[in-house]
Amino acid sequence: MITCFIRYEIDPFQRENFKEYAANWGRIIPRCGGNLVGYFLPHEGTNTVAWGLIAFDSLASYETYRARLKSDPESLENFTMAQTKRFILREERTFVEVVDGTLNVQARQS
Repeated sequence: MITCFIRYEIDPFQRENFKEYAANWGRIIPRCGGNLVGYFLPHEGTNTVAWGLIAFDSLASYETYRARLKSDPESLENFTMAQTKRFILREERTFVEVVDGTLNVQARQS
């Protein structure tokens, strides 16, 4: 499994617009074949960086997902909203793989 780790530089004065954009992906991504790990807004500290994480079985699965996004009306509408309102200043994508035994390890009670 691979995860697409998206780092966004956002306009901190348009946080609510980014929140709406991320919430829209919550419907779109699973429908188009991505396993949405989540979108994350800054809470404390730096207020200009947000993240989105989407997992795929393989790079081929990711390519199929990308093709579906390009033909999904709600996806196209969400991209257009982001471009029109200009709340995303920069976007970077990195593909990572999980180290076995390290994902979702719960805290132990002492």
